[in-house]
Amino acid sequence: MFRRILVPFDGSTNAEVALRKAVELAALTEGEVLILTVYRHHSMLEASFSMVRPGDPGNMDDIMRAHAREVADHGKKIAQELGAGSVRAFIKSGQPARTIVNWAAEKEVDLIVLSSRGLGSVEGYLLGSVSHKVTALAKCPVLVF
Repeated sequence: MFRRILVPFDGSTNAEVALRKAVELAALTEGEVLILTVYRHHSMLEASFSMVRPGDPGNMDDIMRAHAREVADHGKKIAQELGAGSVRAFIKSGQPARTIVNWAAEKEVDLIVLSSRGLGSVEGYLLGSVSHKVTALAKCPVLVF
């Protein structure tokens, strides 16, 4: 029934709950779990205001990408420890909700499983959560925990 289950994963405790449920569903349907961690692109202006190590400032996008890779790999490790038969982890840059929905369509995902609250900012409270936007925009079923 669900060949590909997408789990947007930000490393939060709630995202781990969603990941556990996705692994359970994948085991029932012999489906594949796809973990997606989305990070925001930072403009040069934002990077100039960020707090970085003075001796090694680095490129903010590179730092965000590396952190996203760590988070995605951590999610993959959790899924494997839970017994997921097939699991892959990916990272993408962009606005979280739209990136999740577009990536799900591109990969022909059958189900998106995500948490209702993650590591979102105050912006999420004011403009709507990622989970709310994903449920409104996705063309496939969305299961929210």
